[in-house]
Amino acid sequence: MEPLPNSAETLLAAAITALGGEGFAPALYAWLVRSFEIDNTTIVAYFQTRRPQILYTQARVAEVHDHIETEYVSGAYLLDPFHELHVRRVPEGLYRLRDFAPDQFHRNEYYASYYRRTTLIDEMAYVAYPAEGVSVHVCLGRDASSGRLFSPREVEVAQRLSAIACSLITRHWAGLSSSGDYDDAALVRAVKDRLVARHGIALSGRQAEVALLILRGHSSVSISLRLGISPQTVKVFRKQLYRKCGISSQAELFSLVMPLLSE
Repeated sequence: MEPLPNSAETLLAAAITALGGEGFAPALYAWLVRSFEIDNTTIVAYFQTRRPQILYTQARVAEVHDHIETEYVSGAYLLDPFHELHVRRVPEGLYRLRDFAPDQFHRNEYYASYYRRTTLIDEMAYVAYPAEGVSVHVCLGRDASSGRLFSPREVEVAQRLSAIACSLITRHWAGLSSSGDYDDAALVRAVKDRLVARHGIALSGRQAEVALLILRGHSSVSISLRLGISPQTVKVFRKQLYRKCGISSQAELFSLVMPLLSE
């Protein structure tokens, strides 16, 4: 019996055949988009001590990837929830942004200044670890072209395919490599040093740490849980931070710190 044309199983076989070759990423996407509806994909590799690498993109609307190289890869990724999955080294599998993003992600300046412009309204990703210090995320999105969230049924299908997708990702990108260890404390120190050098602003380590968490979309309560301090203490640090920087809003904080992340 001949296989049905364009069936998910046939496309999966094509992806397996393409392993190790240049055609693997589009073949993987073709299989996934046949299995459940997807508007776009971004396949990105995160490393320990260097910027991420965009491995493959596909989208119905150009806005999804218009600024990915100029803004995201250059520094905005340090504020992105998916990068934090890499830092935390979560177990491989499927992750939906709405399930793990900080509590004020949709109200923070990174979302307003970058993420909203992608027109993405829902996103999930297969996260796999093809090499030491490397994670590859196959991000699957819904954007303005459909205007719809993933349905519970589609998330269920995506979850069922997770083990297969992660195995393929791990096998294909096993040649990637990374060195060193990512250290968020080192990023905090770098922001402190650059604020002094560029603007003459001397923050304490805790104030700089709070600044980054604010920019990542954490509320005072969320920051207090992360740092093991009271929400009232977080508010004190926030006031001190804003006063030292001579600012009064998160938008101003973003404008001040974002160029330092891109250095």
